[in-house]
Amino acid sequence: MGYIMDLRKIVGTRPLIMAGACVVVFHNNTILFERRTDNGMWGLPGGSLEPGETMEQVAKRELFEETGLQAKKLELLDVFSGQELYYKYPHGDEVYNVVAAFICKEFDRVIHNDELEVAEIRFFALEELPDNISPPDKPILHAFLKR
Repeated sequence: MGYIMDLRKIVGTRPLIMAGACVVVFHNNTILFERRTDNGMWGLPGGSLEPGETMEQVAKRELFEETGLQAKKLELLDVFSGQELYYKYPHGDEVYNVVAAFICKEFDRVIHNDELEVAEIRFFALEELPDNISPPDKPILHAFLKR
């Protein structure tokens, strides 16, 4: 998140519009979640767009950096924005997210977590999804489940 960190040095915690991508990894009727280190909640792998990247590139990069998985194929679920994608991080930074959400069903599987951002990685059955899902991921997950 170099670009956003550089902006934060200028604007402090004021709300930013943050473009990024996330990935719904779907395998054998399960969804991959990561327990975030910043808020302790479960979320989807993803992160912010760096200058010059495409949304698909950021989705693949973040998936690999955070989980070790390499996406073979991504399918665009939708682009999400608006008030329900507003988030205030525990340390005070505020963002209005614009998120391209992708579905990944084909990947190379060597799971490891980035210990700075991810405390734990788990696949959850659709009937047993975690209760404490990170707020910006809820509308994305809801849209995926409606499919």
